[in-house]
Amino acid sequence: MPQAVTPREIRRRIRSIRNTAQITRAMEMVAASKMRRAQQQVVSARPYAERIRLMIGDLAAMTSPAEEIRTFPLLAKRPIRRVQVILITSDRGLAGALNTNLIRRAVEFMTHERPEPLENFDIVAVGRKGRDWLVRYGWPMVAEFTRLSDNPTIEAIRPIAEIATTDFINGKVDAVFVIYMHFINTLRQEPRVLQLLPIEPPEEVGEIADYIFEPSPAAVLQALLPRFIEVQLYRALLEAVASEHSARMVAMRNATQNALDLVDELTLTYNKARQAQITREVSEIAAGANALGSVQA
Repeated sequence: MPQAVTPREIRRRIRSIRNTAQITRAMEMVAASKMRRAQQQVVSARPYAERIRLMIGDLAAMTSPAEEIRTFPLLAKRPIRRVQVILITSDRGLAGALNTNLIRRAVEFMTHERPEPLENFDIVAVGRKGRDWLVRYGWPMVAEFTRLSDNPTIEAIRPIAEIATTDFINGKVDAVFVIYMHFINTLRQEPRVLQLLPIEPPEEVGEIADYIFEPSPAAVLQALLPRFIEVQLYRALLEAVASEHSARMVAMRNATQNALDLVDELTLTYNKARQAQITREVSEIAAGANALGSVQA
């Protein structure tokens, strides 16, 4: 039969779990601080990214003749035979099911939504978790970038944008997609697939059509398209960072609460075990006293 757990062993477990709860609580506070800063960056980046998207649509509509749009290599559409996927995951774990859900979405996209065979994908891994998964299962990876989430900047994202635009312009790939975790709120993030290339200008035309561009709308559009790629990638990275810190904060909060609940259960078990031990000791003393009284009689 298994040996009963002693009160001393229960006390040791309680002490260990309390120490763990202190660690997870500290990690929760750190993640909350980083999350607030990341959320502010996301909120600031979204209007700029949306405005530059609309500006590209307006400039494309102003370019004359319409056939001239075809001369812009980043707008060129062609039959898709080879696809590049930029997968943005986190560098660290302890973020709940964040990376699992993101990788599951990437697998679904590359195995079900795209008709191309797996060998026709070029994957750029951004983040250690995605890189490790690709290496473990032998998926085709052409480049990797890590530690970008520590200090997300537009400069850090430019090498990735250069790979995407160069491969697309040279015809190495026919389309580029970004798979990242989109931040909705602290408790909700969802994986999304964004088509990065070819760029599809929006059809709506805004107030910018009233402006005069020098030397021409086509020249401004030509200069703006590479910048648009960088902005879209930067926004996706900021969304991923905010999602990571939010998921980690929630995961650490749940871990802390689970630890405290377990401490309560173990404390109750300890009190019962201690009470049983005291009752047993009192019974043994009483039995010894009775035996001693019987001998003296």
